[in-house]
Amino acid sequence: MRIIRRDEQRRAASVGKYAAMVQLDYPSAEIKATGRTDLIDDLKKILDATRPDIVYTHNLADKHDTHIGVALATIEAIRRLQAGWRPRRVLGCEVWRGLDWLNDDEKVVSDVSGWDGFAAELNSQFDSQIAGGKRYDLATSGRRSANATFFDPHAADSCTQACLAMDMTPLILDGGPSAVEFMTGVTGRFQADVLDRLDRLTRS
Repeated sequence: MRIIRRDEQRRAASVGKYAAMVQLDYPSAEIKATGRTDLIDDLKKILDATRPDIVYTHNLADKHDTHIGVALATIEAIRRLQAGWRPRRVLGCEVWRGLDWLNDDEKVVSDVSGWDGFAAELNSQFDSQIAGGKRYDLATSGRRSANATFFDPHAADSCTQACLAMDMTPLILDGGPSAVEFMTGVTGRFQADVLDRLDRLTRS
């Protein structure tokens, strides 16, 4: 299966015309393990060599443990870079938990309208995933359409497809919060918004 997944990723990179694609081949168990030293070291080498302006990774509210492990390793690798070599932004994207629950002023919205055909072709390269009974291709397109429509309940849609991300840049700053502190703040603000709305609408 790992060989199939590697081949699928190579085909997707060709379809997507990626400038580069690196496969580290870490098993999930190692990514989820405390420490992740080797993975962090490898990611730091890649970041040192590429100097990206923006890093996209998994968001810290994802419900897939391997995804969280990747995000934590990515953040730690960036923190180990010299301050002047760190990316300008780190964005945590949706996969196994949508981000429509984030307060609107904290959502990073990317308009991906008009790329439906390209996205479908890219996703179709991962047949081993889709053939297993999980229609990631349809779910991904549906989520992006839902993001566009449900973003604002009082205005016409400004786009037809939208990706949402969580801005995790504070985590890579010197003296920045820990992952737990950061997510406590994010979820706390969400809770406050929900309770404030209920309070206003139930107040006698």
